[in-house]
Amino acid sequence: MSQGQDNAKAVLIAGPTASGKSALALALAEATGGVIINTDSMQVYRDLRVITARPTPQEEGRAPHRLYGTVDAAVNFSAGAWVAAAAAELAQVRAAGRLPIFIGGSGLYFKALTRGLSNVPPVPADIREAVRARLERDGVEALHAELARRDPEAGQRLKPRDRTRIARALEVVEATGRTLADWHGEGLPPLLSADNVIAVFLAPDREELYARIDRRFTDMLTGGALEEVEALAARGLDPLLPAMKAHGVPALIRHLRGEITREEAARIGQLDTRHYAKRQFTWFRHQLAEFAWVPPAEAQARLSYAVSRSLGDAEGASLGSLRA
Repeated sequence: MSQGQDNAKAVLIAGPTASGKSALALALAEATGGVIINTDSMQVYRDLRVITARPTPQEEGRAPHRLYGTVDAAVNFSAGAWVAAAAAELAQVRAAGRLPIFIGGSGLYFKALTRGLSNVPPVPADIREAVRARLERDGVEALHAELARRDPEAGQRLKPRDRTRIARALEVVEATGRTLADWHGEGLPPLLSADNVIAVFLAPDREELYARIDRRFTDMLTGGALEEVEALAARGLDPLLPAMKAHGVPALIRHLRGEITREEAARIGQLDTRHYAKRQFTWFRHQLAEFAWVPPAEAQARLSYAVSRSLGDAEGASLGSLRA
């Protein structure tokens, strides 16, 4: 891309886990000189390369990758924190005149890119820890009852056993004196215009995808995932932290404690990941209608055509390798 194209297109590649997003993004980045920007809430954690299927060091060496493995597992990394980090990366990519390629499976992150995000301030660590301690001491029902008094809208909306969201809503009230609904009305603006992006959602056949998920989880176990989770568990982190709830992590921790067999842990991890993929299909269908749903076998050709049209014929010629 030529220098100084501040309004140049950005490419958004979304899809369920194990749908082939990373390979597509890497091929596009190599063909265009683009920069891949992680848009996945779990792949930000440096502790979790294998279990989250982050790009390998070899793949990262083939094209610039940003926001992968940049956050410690002890950090409760929020969508707002990701938006701030992504804004900084996007500015650098634009300044260099390169094509930004956002790729991942976190629907909220993509929604923040094109539609903005509620501007909830960070919750101080001492307040978060105090709420979590009360959750463990008093139980989720007690905290839900308190939430119903202090934030009736959230109390009615959230299920009484939803530990994570109940704790989050209480943390915000404790820290700010305002409810989540209040903050949602004062959002952060979108980073990208929805009219100026090329957005695709890889939509593989469900049964083929689920079989691929199962195979990949098995490969993860032989590729170091168990050792990775063992090192994470040894840190004794809060089990409510996002990194501690990555797909497969809780089940493998139970296995390491001797509670279930390795095979049982694998089955749980596979099932959780398949359920997550199903939710990804549903979320993007209802929340982000601007994404074009594309079968993986057609994605390279269709994305290549769209990008070449955006960049112009001269640069489009370099995309021939994607049209095979």
